[in-house]
Amino acid sequence: MPDDIATHVRDQVDAIYRSDSRRVLATLIRLLGDFDLAEEALHDAFATAVEQWVEKGIPANPRTWLISTGRFKAIDRLRRTAKFESTDTAALDRFETQSVQTPDYDDNVEDDRLRLIFTCCHPALSPDAQIALTLREVCGLTTEEVAHAFLTPPSTLAQRIVRAKGKIRDARIPYEIPSRAALPTRLDSVLHVIYLVFNEGYFASTGTSLTRADLTGEAIRLGRLLTELLPEPEATGLLALMLLHEARRASRTTPAGEMILLDDQDRSLWDRALIEEGVDLVEHALASRRFGPYTLQAAIAAVHAEATSASATDWPQIVGLYDVLLRADPSPVIELNRAAAIAMRDGPAMGLALIDAILVRGDLVDYHLAHAARGDLLRRLGRGDDAIAAYERALELVTQETERSFIARRLKELRPTLPR
Repeated sequence: MPDDIATHVRDQVDAIYRSDSRRVLATLIRLLGDFDLAEEALHDAFATAVEQWVEKGIPANPRTWLISTGRFKAIDRLRRTAKFESTDTAALDRFETQSVQTPDYDDNVEDDRLRLIFTCCHPALSPDAQIALTLREVCGLTTEEVAHAFLTPPSTLAQRIVRAKGKIRDARIPYEIPSRAALPTRLDSVLHVIYLVFNEGYFASTGTSLTRADLTGEAIRLGRLLTELLPEPEATGLLALMLLHEARRASRTTPAGEMILLDDQDRSLWDRALIEEGVDLVEHALASRRFGPYTLQAAIAAVHAEATSASATDWPQIVGLYDVLLRADPSPVIELNRAAAIAMRDGPAMGLALIDAILVRGDLVDYHLAHAARGDLLRRLGRGDDAIAAYERALELVTQETERSFIARRLKELRPTLPR
C-alpha cells in the first residue's frame, strides 16, 4: 500500500477525531451506559479505522461506522472479561441484542451531545465535579489540561472525575434531556457551569496571564452547542454575553501582558463580527420576554460594545439595566458593578457612598475588586491617602499576577516613592 495513501487516511482519521470524537463518545455513552467503557470503545474504534480504512477506504458515513465499530468493540471487551471474572451478564445480553439492530445513529447524535452536557451537570454532582466532568467529557480536554486550568494537581482532578462517574453510575443518574417541567432548574446548572468556565478563561483567578483563550473558546463552543440544540432565551443570552466579552480580549492587555481597563482600551482592536453577532443574540433573547440575568448582563455588555468611545458610553442606560439585573439576581457583586456605573453617571462621590455602604454591612470585605474600585473613586476625588489605603487592601487580597501588577502601578502613581 503506497505510503501516501496511508498518510492520507491517518490525516483524515485525525481530522474526524477532532471534529466528531465528542459526538461519537456521546452516542457510545448512551448506548453503553458507562463512561469508561465508552471511552475505551471510542479509542478502539479510531484505532481500527486507521487499520481498516487504508485497505477498504473511508466509509461514506465515518461517524456511523465509528459508533457501530465502537459498540462492537465494547461487546467484545465485555465478552473477554466475562471469561475470566464476574461481570454484568445482563448488560452484555442487552448489548448483544442491540447489536443485531441497525439504528440510524445520526438521528440522535446531536441530542446525545445535549444529554451528555446535562448528565455532566446533574445537580447530584458537586459544582467542582460538574465543571471537571464537562471539560473532560464534553470538551475533550485531557485530565492534565483540566487540572492546569483550575490549578489542581492532576491526581486530585482525576479522582474527582472518577468519583463523579461513579456517582452517575451508582445513583443511576439518567442519561437524558430533562422533561419540560424539570428543564428550568436543570438548565440553570448547565448555564452556570459554562459561565464559570468562561469566567475562568476571561479573568483568570490566579497565574501570570489575565486570560485563557482555550477556556473561553471551550465555553463559547459549549454555548453555541447549547443554543443550537436547545434555543432557550437564557442560553442565547449567555452566548451573547460570552461573545461580547470575548470580542474585547485582544485589547485587555498590552503586548507585555499588562492589564488595560475598559475606558483605556483601543476599540479598533475589538472584534466587530463577534460584537455584531452578540448584539443580534441579545436582541433576540430580549424579544422573547423570557430572559434572565445572563441576557441582562449581555445587554450591558452590548451597550459598552456599541459605544464608539468611553465618553460616548450610555451610562444612564447601563444603570437602568443594572437596576433590573439587581432585582432579577440580587448580589453584592452586582451592587458593586451598579455602583461603578452610577459613579460614571453621577460622579465618583455617589459611587463611593454606595460602595462604602456595601463594605460597612460586611459584604465583599475580602473581595479585592471592591477595594480596587473604591481606591479608583478616591483617586478621582483627589483623596490620595485614602486611595492608597484602599489599593493596599486590594493588593493584600488579589491573587492574579496581572491584577497585582496593575494595582501596584496605581500605588506607585499615587506614591512615587513606594517600592516596587
